[in-house]
Amino acid sequence: MRNSLTVPGGFIFIALIVAACLRQVAAKGADPVSEAASLPAKARSLNPVGGVEADRRAVAALDIRYQRAVKVNDVTTMAEILADDFVVVEGTGKVWTKADLLESARNGKTRYEHQEDSQQTVRVWGNTAVVTARLWAKGLEDGEAVDYTEWFSDTYVRTPAGWKYVFGQASFPLPKTEKK
Repeated sequence: MRNSLTVPGGFIFIALIVAACLRQVAAKGADPVSEAASLPAKARSLNPVGGVEADRRAVAALDIRYQRAVKVNDVTTMAEILADDFVVVEGTGKVWTKADLLESARNGKTRYEHQEDSQQTVRVWGNTAVVTARLWAKGLEDGEAVDYTEWFSDTYVRTPAGWKYVFGQASFPLPKTEKK
């Protein structure tokens, strides 16, 4: 994945950060030399240790962990991964909140024989990541038998507590000929 240091104008971006930091130093009346020594740490906070690739792998693993938790109605894991203000929007426009999904898992009306994704792609931009994948779901949803494949995009945001799943968007179910 590309980051701000590899795109054209990336050095301009870094120069703007340095200039902003120096303005803050001047406004505080702080020592520019000691403040300049802290710049590498500030720059690293924009792209943590391991960089974009490590973030991509971490979010991919977290999304797979979430899908597995949904499959077995693991409410504890789902609650840990979902942000408190999480929403997912189905292709029909129906909106589910964190509370809705957790209740659906608790009451047992939703159970999956299959809840598997494939063709996963993860893109990372700073503290935001988007997972796109194809999902095959087979089982019961709200007590009704289902068997469908759909595309989804899940958005994760880095928080002080780690990556959180904040928003999902699912397509309409794909035609049966495109299954799995």
